[in-house]
Amino acid sequence: MAQHLLAENHGGVLQLTLNRPDVRNAFNDELIIELRDAFVAAADDAAVRCVVLAGAGKVFCAGADLAWMKSTATSGEAANAEGARRLAGLFEAVDRCPKPVIARVHGAAMGGGVGLVACCDVVVATAPTFFAFSEVRLGLAPAVISPYVVRKIGVGAARELFVTGERFDAERACAIGLVSHVAADEAALDARVASLAKAILSGAPGAVAACKELAMTVGDLDRETAAAETAALIARLRAGAEGQEGMRAFLTRTPPAWTVQDGGDDA
Repeated sequence: MAQHLLAENHGGVLQLTLNRPDVRNAFNDELIIELRDAFVAAADDAAVRCVVLAGAGKVFCAGADLAWMKSTATSGEAANAEGARRLAGLFEAVDRCPKPVIARVHGAAMGGGVGLVACCDVVVATAPTFFAFSEVRLGLAPAVISPYVVRKIGVGAARELFVTGERFDAERACAIGLVSHVAADEAALDARVASLAKAILSGAPGAVAACKELAMTVGDLDRETAAAETAALIARLRAGAEGQEGMRAFLTRTPPAWTVQDGGDDA
């Protein structure tokens, strides 16, 4: 049973809540493993259609637990490398999860907390939320999170924010592509997250996974490969069960089989 992570499935929407509010939901080994395992399990769970990632208490995630960092700092380079690989495994599990991941961000996201944000598909943050790549001020670098962050915000913004360690607000985060939507307060935050989850549930599960994979990979393909692979994808989807069901529902003006009805039982 998870000690530092809450998990609730409401009609196909799995909410995972970082639950170390006394240390601002900072990472330690246990939380890293629990969160990684939860995303690995969600990837293969047909009862999960969408994941909402949130933080308990006053902030989303303050990055690494300083007490944990202090203990690992004196454990030698090999042990530090192993810990970094575990953290990298967490970010990869979030990033590669075939289910769309919505980040519900409030208060603050710092260091590795920003890494989590960068791995999510859709990010909603309250206007007062602040972000920071604070590693440089501890004599460190945002190394493990950098592939996800640079892909999300671009080299220019990363070069500035990595080297200064300065805090930036949700509006700046939205302008550089880290955040998708800014909400005035937590009530508006919850309403926007619920609206986005509902929109995701209106799509066919297999098609949603295909769309996520397409968005993440098509930009890396050369033109000839992209043309071939995208043609094959649309042909497969059109001929598949979901494509046929979607066309039937459209023509008969009835809800498709994958529609989640309001008021359904929690899983």
